[in-house]
Amino acid sequence: MKQTININGIPISPSLNFGEKGPTDPKNNFLLKERLFRISCLSVMVAVAISLIAKLLVWLINLVTNISFYGSFSATFHSPSGNHLGLWVIVIPAIGGVVVGLMALYGSAAIRGHGIPEAMEQILTNQSRIKPSITFLKPISSAIAIGTGGPFGAEGPIIATGGALGSTIGQLFKITSNERKVLLAAGATAGMAAIFGTPIAAVFLAIELLLFEFSPKAILPVALACITGAAGHHVLFDAGPVFPMPNLTTPSNTALAIYSFIGLITGFVSLGLTKIVYIIEDAFEKLPIHWMWWPAIGGLAVGVIGYFAPHTLGVGYDNIINVLSGTLTLVIVIRLCFFKFLSWAIALGSGTSGGTLAPLLTIGGAGGAILGTVILSFFPGSGISIPMAALVGMSAMFAGASRAYLTSITVALEATMQSHALLPLLGACTASYIVSFFLMENTIMTEKIARRGVFTPDSFEADLLGKLTVAQVVSDDGLVLSSENTVKEVRDWLKVNNDQANYFVMVNNEGAYIGTINRTDIFRHGLDPVSLLGDIVKDGDAYVRSTDSLRKAVEMLAKQTAEVLPVIAANSNKVIGVLSYRDILSAYKEQMEENENAHIHISLKRQRLKMLIRGRKLINLDEAHGE
Repeated sequence: MKQTININGIPISPSLNFGEKGPTDPKNNFLLKERLFRISCLSVMVAVAISLIAKLLVWLINLVTNISFYGSFSATFHSPSGNHLGLWVIVIPAIGGVVVGLMALYGSAAIRGHGIPEAMEQILTNQSRIKPSITFLKPISSAIAIGTGGPFGAEGPIIATGGALGSTIGQLFKITSNERKVLLAAGATAGMAAIFGTPIAAVFLAIELLLFEFSPKAILPVALACITGAAGHHVLFDAGPVFPMPNLTTPSNTALAIYSFIGLITGFVSLGLTKIVYIIEDAFEKLPIHWMWWPAIGGLAVGVIGYFAPHTLGVGYDNIINVLSGTLTLVIVIRLCFFKFLSWAIALGSGTSGGTLAPLLTIGGAGGAILGTVILSFFPGSGISIPMAALVGMSAMFAGASRAYLTSITVALEATMQSHALLPLLGACTASYIVSFFLMENTIMTEKIARRGVFTPDSFEADLLGKLTVAQVVSDDGLVLSSENTVKEVRDWLKVNNDQANYFVMVNNEGAYIGTINRTDIFRHGLDPVSLLGDIVKDGDAYVRSTDSLRKAVEMLAKQTAEVLPVIAANSNKVIGVLSYRDILSAYKEQMEENENAHIHISLKRQRLKMLIRGRKLINLDEAHGE
């Protein structure tokens, strides 16, 4: 029970009422909302700027493409596949690789890669700080890489550029690292919305790959930025769907099952695709030459492949549209799928400036169309269509490779405006995600930074300390002193009872909290023994209410030098208990052990499934873990 010293006979018995909701601090709430409004305004400003940069990036890509493959100074879109350079086409991507390598060497090595993993790493390890120079180096290097035939889309570079711009703005203003993370995510996803016109998918991308949280303070600024980016897309680009395709009809149950099967197969393919990309990257790491020359070597391979398969060169959004139309022959689709993957994997592994989203969509769409054609040849009455098969393959490929589940579904819906595709996309992406989750430790987005020892959150559970309230863990055995006691009375009591506590809570005659006092003050040399404790009490601002979360209690303890916090009733100023570090750690440990037990079971199932697929002998994993 709570110990109370009251030698003067004044009873102190605060009510242990945890059920009532306590008052909030209107001033604190206003300040929080004011900061949220400020970050939201900055996010919108970043989104406007990145929309203009997105237009500039596309303009630069078109300009470099026309100069490189057609010798004309024009920003009108022309696919590099229509060039008449002959064997000279092999040299163009290599020249682009040399330029990118020089920019990475003398500008910033951060322009290498496909953008999202690098942004994730800065969020997780560097308080969301990205070099301001990336804001202009990334789009220029990407325009050169893509314009000279690199098999990438514009969305990857603009995501990296938007993240760099948001981070830079965040570094200019006095904001927290978490607020800077929000600005980084807002800039990155606004760039995606500006290129694709997919604001909902962009919000989900932020949640699944950048923010690692779902809260109003994070979602509102990002959502406003994505809406602004989508508006910029409609003003600066075409207002229609990015990937127009024939209207799709509602599929039958049989067709839904087949589309889910296509997603399942695509999930296995995404595993192999991810492995090959990093095998190629590892091969470049072993080359006995400086990494500056790797993009040139990758560009040379892109040029050779582009000579035999011209449609693999450049952005390739037209390839996605053609695949989704369902009009390409099987041979053309197979060539596009194989050679696009080979070109992209080599280029990305070489460390040039590029991206992953558009190539994955192209490869997945082509793979889905191939599977759909094969299934229709054996089961002509199955009710599936090639365009729908291509769409679910496109989405399932991204879901399996990136494990961005909601993003994969919504980007396909928004980019094509095909509402009847919702159920097939849900089934296919779920199947692909299951395969990826159980059989692949890291994704194409996280493998690189995982090798550097950076842990990437893979769940969006509420913070354990945020879920628990003070009332659930408060201890009522703390020492509470009365302000009417004298210093001598307390000294004598502490000596007799041998109490080793360093900090004590103090209340007045009615049991209301008035402050804290430490042992040093009580035993301070020269202090008059007949002085009342109320005369030497410290400031009474350090307390928590029973309805507060443990997170707030931890923040309060971190700011104070005290080892304990008084717990105040929800509807009054009476002390109902004392909260210590030990109480918080004990509650946290209990919750953590519950979660770990659940994770162990998932890991065991994942290991069993891997062994079954590889044909290895199974052992009793439950017994091995003492279950």
